[in-house]
Amino acid sequence: MEMIQIKASAFFDLLKMKDTSMWEVFSQMIGEKEKEIVFLDDEDKILFNYILPNNLDQLNKDREKFSKEYADKLSTLN
Repeated sequence: MEMIQIKASAFFDLLKMKDTSMWEVFSQMIGEKEKEIVFLDDEDKILFNYILPNNLDQLNKDREKFSKEYADKLSTLN
């Protein structure tokens, strides 16, 4: 499995600047094989990782699951 390392702060700054979503970028990265995307902090420590699927259907399922989990976490903070 191919591994892609991304500096989280620069990546999310770029998304903001380009007014695009993480999921849109991920959809453009889909290929024949799954890829492991590793997000790093500014000190190269692993923050989290994501296995990019090799098809758009699974990516959309992952996005829905992430959105639900994120909304659930936000609701527990309030």
